[in-house]
Amino acid sequence: MNNEIKKLAPKQFPKLLREISDPPKQLFLKGVLPSDDMKFLCVVGSRKYSPYGKEVCEKLISGLKGYKIVIVSGLALGIDAIAHTAALDAGLKTIAIPGSGLGDKALYPNTNKNLAKRILENGGALISEFDENFKATIYSFPQRNRIMAGISHAVLIIEAEEKSGTLITSRLATEYNRDVLTVPSSIFSATSYGPHMLLRLGATPITKSNDILEALGFNFKDDNSRQNILFENLSEKEKKIVEILKIPMSRDELIARLSLPIQEINVILSAMEIKGIIKERMGEIRIS
Repeated sequence: MNNEIKKLAPKQFPKLLREISDPPKQLFLKGVLPSDDMKFLCVVGSRKYSPYGKEVCEKLISGLKGYKIVIVSGLALGIDAIAHTAALDAGLKTIAIPGSGLGDKALYPNTNKNLAKRILENGGALISEFDENFKATIYSFPQRNRIMAGISHAVLIIEAEEKSGTLITSRLATEYNRDVLTVPSSIFSATSYGPHMLLRLGATPITKSNDILEALGFNFKDDNSRQNILFENLSEKEKKIVEILKIPMSRDELIARLSLPIQEINVILSAMEIKGIIKERMGEIRIS
């Protein structure tokens, strides 16, 4: 893991970021920036996310596994952290752009330092235009949002209240001629205001991972090819579970057929469900 903070020259900035009208004057990097031939998807949303928002974020990102996609977000609590984690679980590279400097004492929020470490350990990056020891302020978050929008090919909004920094990111994306994508939500939820407003303004509705792939210009694979991508990097224990689940069965029945501790089985099953490999419905576990 590379913990060294490097200062990038403007010519080293990601290509899309160099094209915006107000690029940063300086940029600091921890980790490794993905190459410009990847598609960069910014995923942002409410800190006060709902269970629906969390599930949607995890499900949509897990469906991007195997594609040359980088998930960009702000390391914040809520949907940002969920997006980074879902990307890591799916084997995707992810870039965190905090509203602070990248120094250990300054990095914000402090509660997501372990997540930042995991991002770096998995070949991702942290970037910021702020000096190493700069501590987050009220103005630094809207300022960094332009980097999140500018570095990305598209911005996906998952839940946003009426007065939300997330909507600043979507406005900037429009100004930079980036695609704005959003997920429809419950009309009874305060966090639906942002997505539904964006839909009225012409944002692309997203209801499945293939919608994202299409928006990013991928010729996405059919279901059989997609399943091959999901299954190719399974651990031996996961492969055994897939083999057993050729016939759907209850969790208790599956546990009885595996010679593993129950706690370990539950952890493996939870990870497989997040990856979109299995699903549990009506008391049965089956292959997705």
